[in-house]
Amino acid sequence: MKAMILAAGLGTRLRPFSLVRPKPLFPVLDQPLLIRIITQLRTHGIDEILVNCYHLKDQIVKLLKHQPGVYLQQEHKILGTGGGLRKARDFFGKEPMLIVNGDIFHTINLAEVLQEHRQSGNVATLVLHDYPRFNHVSVAENGSITGFGDTGRQGRQLAFTGIHVIAPSLLDIIPQDNFANIIDCYMQWIQKGTHISGLEVRGHYWSDIGTPEDYLELHSLLLQESRFSASSPFFVGKDVEMADDVVLDDWVALGSRASIGKNVSLKRVVVWDGVKVADGTHVSDTILC
Repeated sequence: MKAMILAAGLGTRLRPFSLVRPKPLFPVLDQPLLIRIITQLRTHGIDEILVNCYHLKDQIVKLLKHQPGVYLQQEHKILGTGGGLRKARDFFGKEPMLIVNGDIFHTINLAEVLQEHRQSGNVATLVLHDYPRFNHVSVAENGSITGFGDTGRQGRQLAFTGIHVIAPSLLDIIPQDNFANIIDCYMQWIQKGTHISGLEVRGHYWSDIGTPEDYLELHSLLLQESRFSASSPFFVGKDVEMADDVVLDDWVALGSRASIGKNVSLKRVVVWDGVKVADGTHVSDTILC
């Protein structure tokens, strides 16, 4: 089975941090989110994974070039979610494409998603959930999606998880090497009468690390909630150097090889790997990169 991770975005809402690293490489408890996603895909039976990249793509190439079963689609201009998928059309052949966004952390069972899609016989299945902040997808009683945002608004309103399965042939509507938004393409298919199915999932955890606040909130949950097997609110990576008088408060994540100076106080802070925190630093609710 094959899958694609969309990892080419600019991460504008995460600036200035996304000017240092592309969003999919933001560390989650000292591990790049992209590696976590790849591991998750493999756990659910995916053995060939395509990752597209554009923004700071050299970092993604360096990280993944020796990963077995992982292929890179380096893009030289912004193609958008639809354009990136269209470029990958030949990679998938005729088999259904499992697509996941490269900026989400979740516990959704992807094997079950694939099984549901195959059993339904649908050409496209979007994984949805009830997440009021992002509930912008309109779903009819029969489970078909009728619109996005204010377009075709009727029935229940749910949120798109960034996980979907589609028949590669649907991508033929997108001109090759052109920018396209996959949501706009879904609207075109719906208007043409194509049945786009919504699969609602429950009982999972999901986070979009689209903003610094979302990124910090994810760490807060991972370090403090028992469902994530949190044994301590303080995560310390390998080879961290820390002065004896350092104060860690509430929760803190320290990346590998970080160096924490004297008279430092950190509260609800993520320190990236290799970062040197200067003597006398007192910060809270932030990312040190």
